[in-house]
Amino acid sequence: MIFRENDSWIGVALEFNIVVTGTDPRVVEVELHEAVFGYLESTKKIRGFRSGQVNALLNQRPETEYEEKWHSAQKSMQKKSTQTPLSPDIYKVGISNLVMA
Repeated sequence: MIFRENDSWIGVALEFNIVVTGTDPRVVEVELHEAVFGYLESTKKIRGFRSGQVNALLNQRPETEYEEKWHSAQKSMQKKSTQTPLSPDIYKVGISNLVMA
């Protein structure tokens, strides 16, 4: 999810508790993807951990503030048509598929 707060854009990957900020939402989107890829790459390198420990790294509980924004945006999406923008303060909300080699 990428949204504006005051003069900044905030990008959040909820499952990993990764947050990126910047002044341009497109740059925030790229940097968020890079941060998620880096996080996943480093998680893949962990050896000797039990699956429960790795699952805890990959499926974190998001900050309440961001989770509430996510639910609010999801409700707005259900009420509006796909051609109507959500809000001028929301650049992107949804699920991204990240392909890793």
